[in-house]
Amino acid sequence: MTRLKIYFISDEYIEYLRKFDSKVAYNKVPNRPYVGVVFIYNNHRYFAPLSSPKAKHLIMKENMVDIFKIDNGKLGIINLNNMIPCPINVLTEAIKIVKDKRYKALLENQLTYLNANKERLYRKTANFQKKYRKGYLQSNILDRCCDFPLLEEKCLEYIDNFK
Repeated sequence: MTRLKIYFISDEYIEYLRKFDSKVAYNKVPNRPYVGVVFIYNNHRYFAPLSSPKAKHLIMKENMVDIFKIDNGKLGIINLNNMIPCPINVLTEAIKIVKDKRYKALLENQLTYLNANKERLYRKTANFQKKYRKGYLQSNILDRCCDFPLLEEKCLEYIDNFK
């Protein structure tokens, strides 16, 4: 298996997807855009956004279907409900360009944990997507999920139209 990396994603691509799905999260301020880990699911490259550590992550249940806790929440979470398909050309590897030492250390620690636990991440993602696509998610969870099939279609259109 290839090693995971953490990326920034372009504002232009986020704006493009938001035209079709308002649940696609905005990039934050330019010096702190949202970062994510990228992996292949359903023959699409998916960007799964990370959330920096917060006190609430420590008390979230491990069995929540739409999040992946990074080191039991001590290093944040991955929001599987907001993952988005993306072409490679809208991604920039984050760790190489982050200047803030504390933030860079957090990203490095998150990445180390994720690479050590990527099989668990892949299994959790597959389980979540299976439940989503078969209509097995509770409505409160479904309400906070991106429309993955629609976004996969729009990602392919983006690739065709913006080469």
